[in-house]
Amino acid sequence: MAVGARPIVPSRLAPGGVVHGSSRVPRTKLQGYVALAKLRVVELLLITTVPTMVLAERGWPDTWLVVVTLVGGTLAAGGANAINMIVDRDIDAMMERTKGRPLVTGLITPRAALVYAVALEVIAFAVLWWGANLLSASLTIGATLFYVFVYTIWLKRTSRQNIVIGGAAGAVPVLVGWSAVTNSVSWTSIVLFVLMFLWTPPHFWALAIRHVEEYRAAGVPMLPVVVPMEQAVRNMVVYTGLLVVSSLVLIPVAELGWVYGVTAVLSGLGFLWGTIDLGRHPTPQRSMRVFAYSITYVTVLFVAITIDVFVRHGV
Repeated sequence: MAVGARPIVPSRLAPGGVVHGSSRVPRTKLQGYVALAKLRVVELLLITTVPTMVLAERGWPDTWLVVVTLVGGTLAAGGANAINMIVDRDIDAMMERTKGRPLVTGLITPRAALVYAVALEVIAFAVLWWGANLLSASLTIGATLFYVFVYTIWLKRTSRQNIVIGGAAGAVPVLVGWSAVTNSVSWTSIVLFVLMFLWTPPHFWALAIRHVEEYRAAGVPMLPVVVPMEQAVRNMVVYTGLLVVSSLVLIPVAELGWVYGVTAVLSGLGFLWGTIDLGRHPTPQRSMRVFAYSITYVTVLFVAITIDVFVRHGV
């Protein structure tokens, strides 16, 4: 699949839709609370969870368990996103793509947003503990705490490695999905975690290249802000290369077959070529094509996991 191809995930995850720009300013309280949870971003997290559960089960897991895991994961991610907006409301006010968020416009107060976020986290923990197990519930809350305190409060404004380290929180949903089925963490789930961890930097740096001046004005030291563009893209190429390797390591570790293997090679080479091409022609338009393709890549990869399991083990 070409890097410039249209993402096969929902269009609102494509450039202009993955973030809540000022063109989509919430008008009602209900819209404001939905925007706080950033459910359009949560969709991408859930795309990785269900295939992971299928892989853990070697077939379709109990449907009720899938529903519970998705509901709990959605609530927890929504709460984490809301807390992120509380902390970052000063930055959001300075950036064109975020100045329409409900805490910036005053539609929702910080106090109300905090109550809302904490309530989502409490309910998420209860749902996962009750419907799945304590391990998956604990991993979910641990990811939230890491995202809020390590990434949002500590690293985001102080380190060029903010998204590298902070991206660990976004990789946890695969551990949650695996542990919901098995009540354990295995080597397969760890490789999946590493895969998502390595995917995050090139994904977000591509977006940061497009909005580099906004990040610079807001004082957020994303890598493309603090190093020359060529160096930032070289880092993207390195992480993408490691990502492709990790996707291939999954084949023997998870005992996957040709469906996943062929998909991993072809889609991975497409991603790698896209980042290399960005280095040759570093423009905002090309960076957004890489950003869009990164979403397509992870979606296709995890769909391939599901299909491979069904082909080899049945539904």
